[in-house]
Amino acid sequence: MPTIAAAGFQHETNTFAPSKATLDDFRHGGGWPPLTRGHGVPDVVAGANIPLAGFIAAARGNGHRIAPLVWANATPSAHVTREAFEHIVGAMIEELKRAMPVDAVYLDLHGAMVAEHVDDGEAEVLRRIRATVGPRVAVVASLDLHANVSRAMIDFAEALVAYRTYPHVDMADTGRRAATTLDALLAAGEKPKKAFRQVPFLIPLTAQCTLIDPARSIYARLGEVERDTGATLSFAAGFPAADIADCGPSVFGYAAQARQASRAVDALADLVEASEGAFDPGLVTAEEGVRRAIAMTAPGGPPVVLADTQDNPGAGGNGDTVGLLAAMIRLRAEDAVLGLLIDANAARLAHEAGLGADLEFSLGAKSGLPGQRPLVGRFEVVRLGDGNFVCSGPFYGGFKMRLGPMAALRHNGVTVVVASKKVQAADQEMFRHLGIEPARQRVLGLKSSVHFRAHFQPIACGVFVVASPGPNPADTATLPWRKLRPGVRLKPHGPMMSASAAER
Repeated sequence: MPTIAAAGFQHETNTFAPSKATLDDFRHGGGWPPLTRGHGVPDVVAGANIPLAGFIAAARGNGHRIAPLVWANATPSAHVTREAFEHIVGAMIEELKRAMPVDAVYLDLHGAMVAEHVDDGEAEVLRRIRATVGPRVAVVASLDLHANVSRAMIDFAEALVAYRTYPHVDMADTGRRAATTLDALLAAGEKPKKAFRQVPFLIPLTAQCTLIDPARSIYARLGEVERDTGATLSFAAGFPAADIADCGPSVFGYAAQARQASRAVDALADLVEASEGAFDPGLVTAEEGVRRAIAMTAPGGPPVVLADTQDNPGAGGNGDTVGLLAAMIRLRAEDAVLGLLIDANAARLAHEAGLGADLEFSLGAKSGLPGQRPLVGRFEVVRLGDGNFVCSGPFYGGFKMRLGPMAALRHNGVTVVVASKKVQAADQEMFRHLGIEPARQRVLGLKSSVHFRAHFQPIACGVFVVASPGPNPADTATLPWRKLRPGVRLKPHGPMMSASAAER
C-alpha cells in the first residue's frame, strides 16, 4: 500500500493590500478550516469544497495510505509574515520527516503566495519538500486558477494541476484530478515531460470568470486540446495584484513526449494571447450601478447584484470601505442590502445595544486607506447573530463559518450586514444567518469579485461590477509596480512594464 504525504498551505497575496497574514490569521482560518497539524488534518477539511479534501478521499479510495502533514489557509491579504511562513512550513517538514519513507507527496497550494522574505512562496515550499524527500519521490501539487506560476514551481514538482472554474466550484474536483495524476505517475514509474509558457499581459480578476467569454471558451478549448494531443493541461489566469517578477497568466502541460507537451501548451497559450482584447472587466461606478439596479427591479421581483470588487476580501481587501453603501443610502435604494461589511467594533456595539436599538454608528474605513472615511449615521439594529453557520453554496459549500458577532443594521430602507471576521460575500447563508433571504431583496451589494456568481447569479435579474474605492483596483495598470518582469502589459492592450520601472 503506497504511502502519500499530504498537506495544504494556501494564501493569495495582494502585495498592495493594507494588512498582512499573521500566524493568528492562519490559526483562525478566515472562513477556511483553521491551522491544523498531523492526524487532525483529514477531519478538519472533510466534506468541504477544498482540494486537499478531494485528494484524500480519492487517494484513500484508490487504496493509498495518507500521512497528513499540515493544513493552513488565511483570507487573502498582504504578505504572509515571516513568522507564519516559517512556522507552517517548518511544521510541514517536521511531519514529513516523521512520516518518511513515503512514496509520494501531494500539496494543496494556491500559487500566488508572497511572504515578507520570499517572493515565490510556493516555489520555496516545493524546494524544501524536494530537499527533504530527494529527487526520486513524486511531488504533485494542485493550484488555484489565480496562481502566478514560476519556472521554479514547474521544476520542483513532477506535475501541477490547476482549477478550471471561477467561481471555484471545482476545488475538491481538482484534488481528485491531482490524485489521478499522481496514480498515473506511480504506475508509469517515470517522470512526464513538461512545457511552460507565461502570457505577456495581466488579466483583471473580474474578466477571468469562466461563466463568461473569453475564459469560458478558453477552458472549453483546453479540454479539446487535451483530447487531441494526449497531454494534461492547465491555464492559470494569474492573480494580478502581486508585485513579483512572475505575476501573470501561464499555461503548463505534461505528456510522455516533450514535443507533445509543447504542442499542447502552445496551442492553448496562442488562444489566450489572441483573446487579449476580450478580457474586459466591464465596470460601472457605484452611483451608476445603484441607479441601474433601482430601475431594473420591482418589489417582489428578483434582485440585481452589485459586486464591490475593489474591496473584495477574497483579493486582499479588508471588506471595510463604504463607497457602495453610501451610494445606496444617498440614492434611497429600497430593499437594498450590502454585505459583508467587516467592522468588529460596530458588531460589538450592536450586540451591546440589543435588537431594536437606534443609535449612531461610525461604519467601516478601519484599514487606513488614503481618502477613506467612516460612514456616520443612525441605524436600527434589526438582527443579531453569533457568526457561526455552515455554508450551502457551490463555492463555500460545507465550510463552517466562524465570523464572530454579526449584526444587520438598517437606515432608510438600506440594510448593511456587519461581521467581525473578514470573508468575501459568496454564500447566501451569510445573509440567512441574520434572517435575510437574498432572493427577496431588490439590490444586493456584495463584497466579492466573481465567487458570488456561483450562489447569487442564479437568483439575480442582473449583475454589475462596481468600481468603488478599495485596495484591489480592477484597473491593474494603476498599481505602483516595481518587481514585475519587464515586457508584461499591465492590463490587456495596456501599457508595458518597463525596465526603468522595475529598477525603482
